[in-house]
Amino acid sequence: MPLNAYMPAFATDPARRYWRWTAFLCSALLLALLPGRSGTPEGSHLREILARDFLSLHTRNTPTTYYEGRQGPTGFEYELVRRFANHLGVSLTLDADHHIQGVLDAVREEGDLGAAALPLDPMLEGLLFSRPIMLLQPLLVYRRGLHPPETIEELEGLEIGTLRGSGTDRALRELQAKHSGLSWKESGELEVAELLGQVAEGSLDAAVIFEHQFRLNRLFFPEVEDGFTLGKPLSLAWAFPAGRGLGLVNAANRFLDDLRRDGELDALVASYFDHDDYLEYVGARTFIQQARERLPRYTELFREAARHSGFDWKLLAAVGYQESHWDPEATSPTGVRGLMMLTNATAGDLGVDNRLDSAQSIHGGARYLRQLVERLPESIQGDDRLFMAMAAYNVGLGHLYDARKITEQRGDNPDHWGDVRESLPLLQEREWHSKTRHGYARGGEPVIYVRNIRRYYEILAYLDRSQEQFHELNARLPDGIDSDVFQLIPPNS
Repeated sequence: MPLNAYMPAFATDPARRYWRWTAFLCSALLLALLPGRSGTPEGSHLREILARDFLSLHTRNTPTTYYEGRQGPTGFEYELVRRFANHLGVSLTLDADHHIQGVLDAVREEGDLGAAALPLDPMLEGLLFSRPIMLLQPLLVYRRGLHPPETIEELEGLEIGTLRGSGTDRALRELQAKHSGLSWKESGELEVAELLGQVAEGSLDAAVIFEHQFRLNRLFFPEVEDGFTLGKPLSLAWAFPAGRGLGLVNAANRFLDDLRRDGELDALVASYFDHDDYLEYVGARTFIQQARERLPRYTELFREAARHSGFDWKLLAAVGYQESHWDPEATSPTGVRGLMMLTNATAGDLGVDNRLDSAQSIHGGARYLRQLVERLPESIQGDDRLFMAMAAYNVGLGHLYDARKITEQRGDNPDHWGDVRESLPLLQEREWHSKTRHGYARGGEPVIYVRNIRRYYEILAYLDRSQEQFHELNARLPDGIDSDVFQLIPPNS
């Protein structure tokens, strides 16, 4: 089905009609309001940026906007603005020490651009907005165990939280005009993860966030269920300071139009927000439960092994979970044993004399993974090198080399994990494994093995960041969260 020029791939037909209407209205408002608000030349702001050679971005430190990943800065909005800065040929400076209102204030006063899951609102004073980037659909989520709410009337009497200025508060106010008994709490201090944490812990019964935010965060909050969508979708857009010309806004709009026309914008949206399919595959609920109950017994051992081997301790912990579910006495039918499931021969080579000793197993597994990384050809770089070493941990280095040979025979790149990943399952087919040095292997297993470890690592990294954020929040709010952070919006009686 052909898509509207401003419509992401997952939009529905009703949403498309609303999107067209919103885009038309916003364009009309901008045309009507801008000339009277700006007495400067059309391109003055853009010329200033090009002259100083950098673009100043104000954002929020959240999984949907910007955060520090294993390979450096990442996040949907960060990636989008980074591409825009490259398009302009300038560098990017970033200030993520904001909540929503802080982003808007900073853009008005000093910044070039705000990208922080901001809802398009052309009536905000001192700001201009870009073209819509993607839809923001408000969604009610609730704590597992509650009776699933299905109507607005069933929300009355529940403790509901949302974020002030995010657009979800606007959706609730519009609903309250028709359902006067609706009440909620809103905060300008929290972020989505903290809000979901309060629902999971029971401080709130429910929360209203955006659908894409829940899709990205639900993996880490298995105690929270999605309920139903609320109201019409809003539009995510970038914010710019008014009164400094339209050059930067127009350049951003052209950039977004080109990105959408080439399909790159939809692809970027999908890469960040369309991962719901692996939620149950990796057993998220069981994993998070064991991460809280079982992992703390071995965390220091993983940290110590990480210091000696040079890996992230959370990666080693993810390998340990994939191997044994952190069971130090695990034993396979083939005689592989221990928390890191070492073979007897490998344990002997590593100097591990008791595979059932947690410390020896974890340190031995870390050393073995490091050996595999170092034995790979130098032509394999970055994450490709790590992923292939992880696959070799599962299937053996010889079979990995066979898969690389098959990859080369198929005309693909043997140094690229994405290509080798496609070749590994072929080791199960006689047509291919009969031509290799090491023969048959269950080549589909290392593909699943690496994928699972990457997902487990993502969860542990997120839980680690979230724990730090919750500690910071508690430090700011020693006398209780309700009085300082939430403002009660009473029923409209």
